[in-house]
Amino acid sequence: MLSGITIVCFTASYAVALAMEVTRLFFRMPVRFFLILGFTIAGLFAHTVHLWHRTEAGLATGVPLSSWYDWSLLAAWILTFLYLGWAIRRPNSPVGLFMLPLVLALIGLGYSLQNAQAFRRDQALQLWGLAHGVLLMLGVVVVSFGFVAGVMYLVQSYRLKHKMQPNTLLRLPSLEWLQEANKHMLLHSLLLILLGMGAGIVMNLIRTAGKGFVPWTDPVVISSGVLVAWLLAATIFEWTYKPAQQGRKVAYLTVANFAFLAIVLIMLATGASQHAPKQASNAAVAAPNAGASP
Repeated sequence: MLSGITIVCFTASYAVALAMEVTRLFFRMPVRFFLILGFTIAGLFAHTVHLWHRTEAGLATGVPLSSWYDWSLLAAWILTFLYLGWAIRRPNSPVGLFMLPLVLALIGLGYSLQNAQAFRRDQALQLWGLAHGVLLMLGVVVVSFGFVAGVMYLVQSYRLKHKMQPNTLLRLPSLEWLQEANKHMLLHSLLLILLGMGAGIVMNLIRTAGKGFVPWTDPVVISSGVLVAWLLAATIFEWTYKPAQQGRKVAYLTVANFAFLAIVLIMLATGASQHAPKQASNAAVAAPNAGASP
């Protein structure tokens, strides 16, 4: 049954969800949110299955998810996932009126490029490698920013708790602003690092057909997985735990996130992983110059 899922299935589900969103402009409906949620989840499930089948088909040729059709559907899948999270978080917000048309437009773009030639293996490896590096770089930046916001929160909290006089030379943002920044940095860093790891997995699958691919037991791969699990747990904690001391606890979590990230980067920098660039040996460097005239 699942093998028969096509692009029409999830497109229709998203279109119905959009139509339900449009009805917000005309009348109230008690069950509308649950209908929107149901059609969106059904569409996202069909969308995921379709992408999985595309991945399996691409593995047979050594280039999974490596065409403009695949990339358009992946972008639409990510946007739908974000929309679903936003809708659950803010059920009364008509965000679907703005996001679902973009989802349908991306699917339409993918459909128009369905017969376009897939990327060559070297092109696919380069593009997925670029996505892998850029997403992880952005994830590092966001985790670092969260670390800064967390430290500032702890400093500001300490100053207020001990009723220290404000220093005009060291003005920090309010605790409310810093707590909100920590909250968003947790979520954004999780999404970016998760997407970066996903791009790395696809890149690794492409490399598997050749030589020199990074093994799944690589220390950086394992530690990155632990980092994602930690970020996921921290994000769930932050969005569900609402005691009075939430801000301080979340600040500690963002500092711990940075510590986990530092461990991964140290492994990479010290060559404990096959992710690390290999240093050329002196013999290899000298070899091309051996026959050169002075």
